[in-house]
Amino acid sequence: MIIYLIFLFVLLALMVGAAIYSIMQKDLLYAVIGTGVISLVLSILFFILQAPDVALTEAAIGVALTTIIFIITIRNTVRYEDEHDRKENK
Repeated sequence: MIIYLIFLFVLLALMVGAAIYSIMQKDLLYAVIGTGVISLVLSILFFILQAPDVALTEAAIGVALTTIIFIITIRNTVRYEDEHDRKENK
């Protein structure tokens, strides 16, 4: 029982740490990876709480789909600094 509680608190601490990391990160790609970690830990917590259907949905949507969409969006946009440098060079 005590091992279960320790594992639960470690997962919760990891989720809070990943949330703080995502908020404090300046690079958007690393922030998206942090939110993916949050979703992964959340899906593990749902599985531990005996909600496997919710855990699978969170893993599929939160970890995979949302993270991939954010990464594709970030790769297809231009950074403000890059755009500003291009205008100054012209």
